[in-house]
Amino acid sequence: AGAETVKRAVELDLASRFQESLVCYQEGIDLLLQAVKGTGRGGGGGHRERGGCAAVNKAVCGDIFSLDGKYHKQIRIEENATGYSYEKLFQEYLTEIVSEVWVEDPYVRHLYNFLRFCEMLVKGPCKVKTIHLLTSYDEGIGRNQQTSGLEEIKQSLRNYGVTLNVAFSSSIHDREIRFNNGWMIKIGRGLDYFKKPQGRFSIGYCDFDLRPCQETTVDVFHTKHTKKM
Repeated sequence: AGAETVKRAVELDLASRFQESLVCYQEGIDLLLQAVKGTGRGGGGGHRERGGCAAVNKAVCGDIFSLDGKYHKQIRIEENATGYSYEKLFQEYLTEIVSEVWVEDPYVRHLYNFLRFCEMLVKGPCKVKTIHLLTSYDEGIGRNQQTSGLEEIKQSLRNYGVTLNVAFSSSIHDREIRFNNGWMIKIGRGLDYFKKPQGRFSIGYCDFDLRPCQETTVDVFHTKHTKKM
C-alpha cells in the first residue's frame, strides 16, 4: 500500500498537482515506515529495511519541503478578480482524513460567508465532525445579530452531525484556517475577501466564483510530518 501511494504521488507530481502529491508522499512514507517497524522485529533483515526506507524518506522529503521544513505556496488575488470561491481555494486540501477544522478570524461579521464555508465542509469529500471558530464580538447593535446567527448555524450543522464550537476573544489579530491533515491557510482579509454584490439578483450573488474579490494574499502552509527522520 505504501509503495502504491508513493507511486501515485509521483504521478501527481509529474502532473504539477503538487498539493495532492505532497499528501500522498507523506501518507506513503508513513505506510512504509509502519511496515518497516513490523518487519524489524525479527532479525537482521529489519535493519536493511529501515535503512532503505530512510533513504526513500530523505529523497522524497528533501525535494518537497522548503529549507525551514515547511511547504509554502502564495496566491495573490487581484482587485475585482473572479474565480476564487471557497471551493477553488480550499477543495484540494480537504482530503478524506479531514475531520476537524479551526477558523481564527477576529472579524467574522458577514455570517453568510462563514455559512458558505461550512456548507463546503459538509459537502465533502472530507468527513468533518468538528469546526472551531475563534472570533471577536461585533461591537454595538450588531452583537446580538452575530451571536444569534452563529447559534442558528450551530443548530443547522448539528443536523449533519457536525459540532460548531464558538469562542470569543478581544485580543486576536491573525487570520488563519487549519485542517487536521496539516494544511494551514492564511488569508489577509479572512473569509470576507469578497465584495458585496450589487443586488440580490445580480450575477455573483449565489455563485462565489463569479463574485468580484478584494485584493488580498493567500498563504498556504503544510506543517505536519515535516521533521527529518
